[in-house]
Amino acid sequence: VAMGGGLELALGCHYRIAAKGTNVALPEVKLGLVPGAGGTQRLPRALGVEAALNIIVSGEPVKAEVLAQVPGQKLFDQVVEGDVLPVAIALADRVASVRPLPRVRDLPASHPNPDAFFQFARNTVKAMAKNFPAPARCVDCVEQSMKSSFQDGMRYEREAFMALMFTPESRALRHAFFAERATSKIPDVPADTPLRPIARVAVIGAGTMGGGIAMNFLNAGLPVVVLEQKQEALDRGVATIRKNYEAQVKKGKLKEDKYQQRMALLTTTLAYADLKDADIVIEAVFEEIGVKEAVFRTLDEVMKPGAILASNTSTLDVDRIASFTKRPHDVIGTHFFSPANVMKLLEVVRGKATAKDVLATVMDLGRKIRKTCVVSGVCDGFIGNRMIEQYSRQAGFLLEEGCTPAQVDRAMEKFGFAMGPFRMGDLAGNDIGWAIRKRRYVEKPGMRYSKTADLLCEMGRYGQKTGSGWYDYQPGKRDAIPSAAVVKMIDDHRLALGITPRRITDDEIVHRLVYSLVNEGAKIVEEGIALRASDVDMVYLTGYGFPLFRGGPMCYADTIGLFNVVQAMKRFAANPLDDASFWEPAPLLARLAAEGGTFS
Repeated sequence: VAMGGGLELALGCHYRIAAKGTNVALPEVKLGLVPGAGGTQRLPRALGVEAALNIIVSGEPVKAEVLAQVPGQKLFDQVVEGDVLPVAIALADRVASVRPLPRVRDLPASHPNPDAFFQFARNTVKAMAKNFPAPARCVDCVEQSMKSSFQDGMRYEREAFMALMFTPESRALRHAFFAERATSKIPDVPADTPLRPIARVAVIGAGTMGGGIAMNFLNAGLPVVVLEQKQEALDRGVATIRKNYEAQVKKGKLKEDKYQQRMALLTTTLAYADLKDADIVIEAVFEEIGVKEAVFRTLDEVMKPGAILASNTSTLDVDRIASFTKRPHDVIGTHFFSPANVMKLLEVVRGKATAKDVLATVMDLGRKIRKTCVVSGVCDGFIGNRMIEQYSRQAGFLLEEGCTPAQVDRAMEKFGFAMGPFRMGDLAGNDIGWAIRKRRYVEKPGMRYSKTADLLCEMGRYGQKTGSGWYDYQPGKRDAIPSAAVVKMIDDHRLALGITPRRITDDEIVHRLVYSLVNEGAKIVEEGIALRASDVDMVYLTGYGFPLFRGGPMCYADTIGLFNVVQAMKRFAANPLDDASFWEPAPLLARLAAEGGTFS
């Protein structure tokens, strides 16, 4: 590997020899920076302006043997199979008397049509990275390698590096980089904890979630057996898996032989007894505690000793699920996000009885299937869904006070979210939130919600799956079309409540929704449900579409200043149409704000 400073150091040498298969990259752009030790000035001279700019702007690794094919390249003197050391010594012997020794800085950086090329590069970067300043500065720096002397170009690069280092975008990207690495650190589970062997996986349920979960393990080369109650359900599930893989083959993302290898690892069954040899079983059945109980009581009977029993529950009590077995130490929550074969996040829910080696094994397995694994304690909704409930409550209050669903969604998408709360509800299914609210009305009668979401469901508007939700949808399309019927429902509801709608700014929309996440996140950290604030950020960056360039809700709050966050919450609490108790700062947030502290 020769990445970042490693490649820049090599570029400062007189000669370079690489082993075939070496990964070469300048990944600083992924941290919101430009290469800071001459990379933008030397690589264009050694490799050519166009190839160098592609490497610098993308930050992606490229194999040495690929770069060695670039016409006229001076990056590598040799690319060799196997050990580079004897070849390097032989080269050193040959050039020992050469004077002057060749320097990359003395090579010219050139392009046959520089003005058109750099204009094209700027247009491309602007379209693909509009919220990130670093890629555009990379283009500027590479252009300087042609326009300026080497020393002036180095100064220009350094100034760009220092300026970017203090941008909120770079802070957010660096925060995310270290936060992702911190998720695997569990204070009471040593890194050398022995792992249980996982050679065979079982999945219960062949629906959308079960099929997606199975694909993760098939992709990692692990045999999977999928169980369903009826053959038709199994056939539908396998057909969907095939369809997903065939789409990848068609797009050139998966080779035909790999597709066939993965499908060969998949078996199906209607009998629980066929799961007995699996090392881990993950249930993905209907989200109802009675259904989970029947599944886990059966698994307790059929699974071999030491098998891990995992639940894909998104809100239910993992400790209660564990109590349905005689082996609660083997039970854990594995909350995948839909579509499970695409979404990067895996919430790993640790029950009070979950064994340390079970937790360590599932975290390791999550990495093998290329997930970002975040440990959560047991509570209603865990980290992500517990927070999103408060976010959704505020979104409902905004409708009652004067917003339309489209206005709220536009404001959040302009802020950087992948989609706003109402488009997200239509995608997930509004009936899911309705079921949770019905439970809340019984369990927490004092918790206030806007009735607009219930009225929507009473109209049969469950979202994309029914062709109508907060928006209208045309058959076969996912374009969200504002609905006159929904606007009228909201207007009528306001009238019934005696509310005169007011104009609400995008800034108020954004901060009421984001600060609702921050406040609940602070409670989750203080209660120990999340191990650290950065884990909350990783949940939202990888599972809920929070903008990467803002670093997650807790990082964003730090950037704004926690004192300022609390002051804004006090203003929101004074709104007679909002819920004053909602805006009571979490003790951790209040304490840090008073001390001038931060979450990170």
